[in-house]
Amino acid sequence: MRAFVLDRDGWGLREVPDPRPAAGQVVVRTTAAGLCHSDLTLAARSPDAHPFALPLVLGHELAGTVVERGPGVTGDLALGTPVVGYGPRGCGHCAACATGAENYCRTPGPRFPPGLGAPGALAELVAVDARHLLPAPDLAPAQGAALSDAGLTALHALDRALAAVGLPPEELTVVVLGIGGLGHVAVQLARLAGAPVVAVDRVAAKLDFARRLGADHVLPAGPELPDAVRELTGGRGADVVIDLVGSAASLAQAGAMVAVNGVVSVVGVGSGRLAVGMHALPLGVRTDLPFWGTRPELVRLLRLAAAGQVRVEVEEIALDDVPAGYDRLAAGEVLGRAVALLHP
Repeated sequence: MRAFVLDRDGWGLREVPDPRPAAGQVVVRTTAAGLCHSDLTLAARSPDAHPFALPLVLGHELAGTVVERGPGVTGDLALGTPVVGYGPRGCGHCAACATGAENYCRTPGPRFPPGLGAPGALAELVAVDARHLLPAPDLAPAQGAALSDAGLTALHALDRALAAVGLPPEELTVVVLGIGGLGHVAVQLARLAGAPVVAVDRVAAKLDFARRLGADHVLPAGPELPDAVRELTGGRGADVVIDLVGSAASLAQAGAMVAVNGVVSVVGVGSGRLAVGMHALPLGVRTDLPFWGTRPELVRLLRLAAAGQVRVEVEEIALDDVPAGYDRLAAGEVLGRAVALLHP
């Protein structure tokens, strides 16, 4: 079968063997697979800097159809079932995993999700643990795939930040730094929660996009940003800052604009660092490093999407166009999420 593979010589389209399901697995015929900035981060590493073996089929955002069941698979995943993948991998037995929070599994040990250590979704077929798939009959595959990471990560970060502040959302100001695949979903979810939203990006087209999605204010990224946010909020600052960039500049601006008792949520995988300590941040400020999301959150998000309350802006591409898609993603030219359609 054809797949998009990262190996010691780089990445590209390759011919690889068809997968066979192990015990507890099913084979999914991939319908849609999302392209993520995390893949660019992987590709930038030296071949010896990965915690997993190469070559690796990439793609950790999956939607598809069950076409084969391995030994021991029971339940709702009959052949032909449309599914969406739940990415995080935990032990399945600890207190966190028992609540569906495999993203915060308490049992040590490497467990690799598809595309991030295990063979991924940018292939015609992929073998996946059955317990990490959710039936998704009411969604377009490209929506389901993008929601499984871009949407879920945005929802999880926002949920945690709003809960930490502990005030009614309508009394807060949420700043979203970076209106990309995650950021444009975060804008929608914050508005859905009832919070006023300030969207920030360096690209004018993405600010226009955020305004169309319901952002109350849009501001260009730059050194003047913290002052502009404080002016918008009567001097108070942002109660929640969702930093989807994670660079030194974005984190410095997040720290300079956050309000007393606010939250800085660091989601972006940039190499920046935020200074934390007395007099470094306003009193009561909490920092958060959310990772992906929980299974119950993904269930809720898929229901919101099926009801038309949240939607990923999707740029659909063919498998042959994945290399160019990653180039455009790296250049900041993708509005929303690029999703490869393998079996449309």
